Amino acid sequence: MKSLLFRSFGLMIILLIASCGENKKKSSGEESNDLALSTSKTVQLEIEKPQLTFGFIKLTDMAPLAIAKEKGFFEDEGLFVSVEAQSNWKNVLDRVIDGQLDGSHMLAGQPIAAGAGFGRQAKLVTPFSMDLNGNAITVSNDVWSKMKPNVPLNEEGKPAHPISAEALKPVIDEYKKTGRAFKMGMVFPVSTHNYEIRYWLAAAGINPGMYTRDNIQGQIDAEVLLSVTPPPQMPATLEAGTIHGYCVGEPWNQQAVFKGIGVPVVTNYEIWKNNPEKVFVMTKKFVEENPNTAIAVTKALIRAGKWLDEPGNRDEAVKILSKPQYVGADEVVLANSMTGTFEFEKGDKRSMPDFNVFYKYNATYPFYSDGIWFLTQMRRWGQIPDTKPADWYDETIKEIYRPDIWKEAAKLLADEGHIPASDIPETDGYKPATSDFIDGNTYDAKDPISYINSFKIGNKDDSSL
Repeated sequence: MKSLLFRSFGLMIILLIASCGENKKKSSGEESNDLALSTSKTVQLEIEKPQLTFGFIKLTDMAPLAIAKEKGFFEDEGLFVSVEAQSNWKNVLDRVIDGQLDGSHMLAGQPIAAGAGFGRQAKLVTPFSMDLNGNAITVSNDVWSKMKPNVPLNEEGKPAHPISAEALKPVIDEYKKTGRAFKMGMVFPVSTHNYEIRYWLAAAGINPGMYTRDNIQGQIDAEVLLSVTPPPQMPATLEAGTIHGYCVGEPWNQQAVFKGIGVPVVTNYEIWKNNPEKVFVMTKKFVEENPNTAIAVTKALIRAGKWLDEPGNRDEAVKILSKPQYVGADEVVLANSMTGTFEFEKGDKRSMPDFNVFYKYNATYPFYSDGIWFLTQMRRWGQIPDTKPADWYDETIKEIYRPDIWKEAAKLLADEGHIPASDIPETDGYKPATSDFIDGNTYDAKDPISYINSFKIGNKDDSSL
């Protein structure tokens, strides 16, 4: 036994010497950032709960979880994480609330709705925004063939983007005249996808339907009937003719192109440039009981986001995500959007370097203004049935979005040399007002009532409150 221990110890010494030798061989001309990362040391926090189980839905924007696990970022923080695919968004929400999951990849609207009065109520928090953009709206081949004559062409003779839902309006009118309902899918009532498809339709004067306190289907006065379909089932549901189009994240739009059953017509980058998408969520109770663990998790995820946006890493990310325990889609399908391009009609592949953003533009920071946009859409469409004063929006989101945890994690990462200190934004949590929307409307999160009232379709509120 002793001899075995001595041999093991000797082997460790040899490996350590070899490792030092390799480091000395490195060129002195390497970039300073690479040098900082090679010499950085992760500060070990006192972890209250090292064994963790996180959930996700099979979408490419779960990538920070997969990368944090596969590249050892969780282990660097003293965390031993299991990452488990879930069947649908409701299951994700319920399992986090019930404590079966310690945290999860989640729709940004889920923790917000849980704290704002729509659906199941719970105190949930997010210290980390998982990505920007990443969704698209796809229609069936038949619908596209009817839309296409209404779409202007660019100088190359291809459909000019972004494609407005005005091109879809005549198709919907045709369905209405023949007594058929025009049906489209989205992934969950409080999903970005629901609000994006509603925004796109309403910007062209198409009513996507309203919610009320007593009617939570969201189809009152609807010209398009929106219903829930889990993301991986979207292509099959479209192919079966149950729905005529859908809004979903990748790879399920590119899957429709790959299978030849549908055509993506607009991305959410085109609906709202660099819009927030998924978030990482834990319960307030978990964070209060395990503050260091929450910071350590956030550190690992920030590092994963940075790794994903570093040049040359997307091909490896595609290989990781294609594994069955993660997204499980073909590499060629994942690469269509993950490597800086996006394919609309088959063969119409266009450069779209920011279709998936995981770190750039402060993508990982949980901005209050991002969360308030979801609250305005919940009020616009009636999921929040009553008028709220402007300060309610600020107070509500500050209970859910936790940039204080993010900042603590980011400062530690900067001290350790994993990220530049300049990547930590100086902000009050609010982005400047923006008009980067498909309809040119201006969103100012500090004036949510005026924003709600700016739309022709949707609820209106008393701006004097």
